[in-house]
Amino acid sequence: MARDYTIQRVPRQTESQIDYAAELNPQQFAAVTAPPGPALVIAGAGSGKTRTLTYRVAYLLDNGIKASNILLLTFTNKAAREMLDRVEQLVPQDTRDIWGGTFHSVGNRILRRHAELLGWQRGFTIMDREDQKDLMSSVLADSDEDTKAFRFPKPQVLLDVISLAQNTGEELEELVAWRYPYFDHLREPIKRLAKAYEDKKRETNSMDFDDLLVKTLRLLKENPALCESYQRQFEFVLVDEYQDTNHIQAELIDLLAAKHRNVMVVGDDAQSIYSWRGADFRNILEFPERYEGAQVYKIETNYRSVPEILDLANRAIASNREQFRKELEPHRPEREMLPALIPVHDPNTQAAFVAQRILELRDEGIELEEIAILYRAHFHSMEIQMELTNRGIPFVITSGLRFFEQAHIKDVAAFMKFTCNRRDEVAFKRMVKMLPGIGQKSADKLWGEWLRSPLATAETVENFSEVMSGFSVPSKGKSTWEQLAYTLDELVDGEGKPRPPADMIPSIVEGVYDDYLRSKFSNYDSRKQDISQLERYSEKFESIEEFLSQLSLLAGQDAVGATRQEPDKEAVTLSSIHQAKGLEWRAVFVVWLSDGMFPNSRVIEDDDDGTGLEEERRLFYVSVTRAKDELYLLHPLVWPNAHNGEVLQRPSRFLEEIPSDFMEEWRVGTGW
Repeated sequence: MARDYTIQRVPRQTESQIDYAAELNPQQFAAVTAPPGPALVIAGAGSGKTRTLTYRVAYLLDNGIKASNILLLTFTNKAAREMLDRVEQLVPQDTRDIWGGTFHSVGNRILRRHAELLGWQRGFTIMDREDQKDLMSSVLADSDEDTKAFRFPKPQVLLDVISLAQNTGEELEELVAWRYPYFDHLREPIKRLAKAYEDKKRETNSMDFDDLLVKTLRLLKENPALCESYQRQFEFVLVDEYQDTNHIQAELIDLLAAKHRNVMVVGDDAQSIYSWRGADFRNILEFPERYEGAQVYKIETNYRSVPEILDLANRAIASNREQFRKELEPHRPEREMLPALIPVHDPNTQAAFVAQRILELRDEGIELEEIAILYRAHFHSMEIQMELTNRGIPFVITSGLRFFEQAHIKDVAAFMKFTCNRRDEVAFKRMVKMLPGIGQKSADKLWGEWLRSPLATAETVENFSEVMSGFSVPSKGKSTWEQLAYTLDELVDGEGKPRPPADMIPSIVEGVYDDYLRSKFSNYDSRKQDISQLERYSEKFESIEEFLSQLSLLAGQDAVGATRQEPDKEAVTLSSIHQAKGLEWRAVFVVWLSDGMFPNSRVIEDDDDGTGLEEERRLFYVSVTRAKDELYLLHPLVWPNAHNGEVLQRPSRFLEEIPSDFMEEWRVGTGW
């Protein structure tokens, strides 16, 4: 029988001379000096989470733990670098052997050593998104799948479906059925293509970013001796932003920490807002159940916001049933200014208020880069972008392209531009290349046929389909070509003149664009909402020429602003709340706080068990905790609609959950 023999670690004096009790608050100190064993650190917004993790690493080194025995997992390379740089400044030990980095970078490091055990060579290529699209295009070209009989998902959409299935641990067919119901009839072809894509990656010795997690987990599961060697090495595992982990990441952590069980995860369940990309809120909520005897530490002192904002934030999250209860405590003194609750008449008034108040704040000493406008969905910013542009207030967008620069907005505009100007080659080719089987060469040929047709020079056109039906179209695109021609017929009136833009947009979407939108983009629903918002904006224009001119002018001003703006130039930040997590500003405007907008209408309609609404409430909590000094909460009372008149908007239920004495209501009048 083998005898167990353990070499005891020789304790040594702390070499860094850090006075942990003096440099940390009592809650941070308790977490940093926690004894070995599983630990969950609930770090509230602005409470010094990074500081706590940094000092924990320093504390381990000071207590004789070798750098190579520490694994620090983060979600961004920047976070890992900042923490490790800070540790290096705190302690005299050599920290280069710490395994610190993102989940993907650590996975890559392990796979580079052992890839051959999975059938890959160590020099495998890591594909970026463009590489993946090219490889999937090759798979589609080599497959026997019939992509001609109907609108088949584009390579990018197929990749997004496969990626989401891998990160959530769901079966591909089940995920398609409930997340992409419009592809339900393609479940088997998608499954076959996923298998072919996997085979192609092995054949080309390539991996994508998901593989860096999925294959690392598989490698360790299939090779117990190898897995045990890493389990022995990583005596202490620390994880940042644990509430954002997905199924694969949580399983990888559990596997690597299985031997020593010295795993400390740090996060905030109240800021878990990424379920749509695979993050699983249950990972942090159920951590004490998975790790028997786990200690739970709460860090609740907030160093960011004034007390008035924290009081509101605490009430904002209180209604969530599934959470670790905590109360953010202020470190800063009172400002004697309550968060502002601002009902406004409509979206245009909302935009005007935000723009005017921004200029006032600048005059009061708050620089533009210290101001942010946050929203639930990108289309919520449309009127605000236009108002800021018209007033010459510079802004940057962290949530994606400016509204009118987005591909789907430009796609819809192409139909309208061509209807007005039948010599617009760019609009024509953009429009026809959306159809199956039509690439650049086919588009060039079709443009030549169009120029030779009598319609190209006719003063008005009443019937596009009569002429276009005779064009030489690739067989794959014939049926959709006919639908395109009929759609163009609908965009003109009985006299052959373009219809008003608000009448055009539904015809474009229902005619051919909706199918293209589904197959081209994985975030179909949010892009469809953008187009609906464009339609509402267009209702104020009777003339299509005036509408298109306005779009072009706004896009032109955007382009000029983007070109001239220096990286450090003062500018307001526009951001979705998802993109704003982890950031902070002195003054924050949260807009479109109306039921159906925030919380999102789809969540309200489909949320049978309440989990979706609780995530929306966490999203609201994240938005208000971004503000340091001033917070403005706006909700339009009506939504103008040319067809239904003014649609009344109920204030967000999240606002109604907050007692009125936690906010000061502003009554906004207009001078026009």
